[in-house]
Amino acid sequence: MPGTLEERVAYIEGRVEEHSKAWEDLKDMIINLDHKVDTKIDSLDQRFSSRMDSLDQKVDRFRDELSSKIDSLDQKFSRYFLWIIGIQVTIFLSIIVTLLRS
Repeated sequence: MPGTLEERVAYIEGRVEEHSKAWEDLKDMIINLDHKVDTKIDSLDQRFSSRMDSLDQKVDRFRDELSSKIDSLDQKFSRYFLWIIGIQVTIFLSIIVTLLRS
């Protein structure tokens, strides 16, 4: 270690400058890391958003297909119901006519 007071102060000033530089470097590294993390988060957010939009579209298509199939079945059942009612009325009238004739 240097002997005189001026040498000691100069040595300490040098060390303080080294520490200050190290802290500045560390601060810059943290700022860079923060930017990288922000970039990754934005990228992930965009990916998730696009996947969610895609999934929403698929669900909407499936819902539309299911709705059209349900409507088709409803129409079929309505037709079958009308046929069954028509047949039952015809049978009922036939029974009444048969009973009235006898």
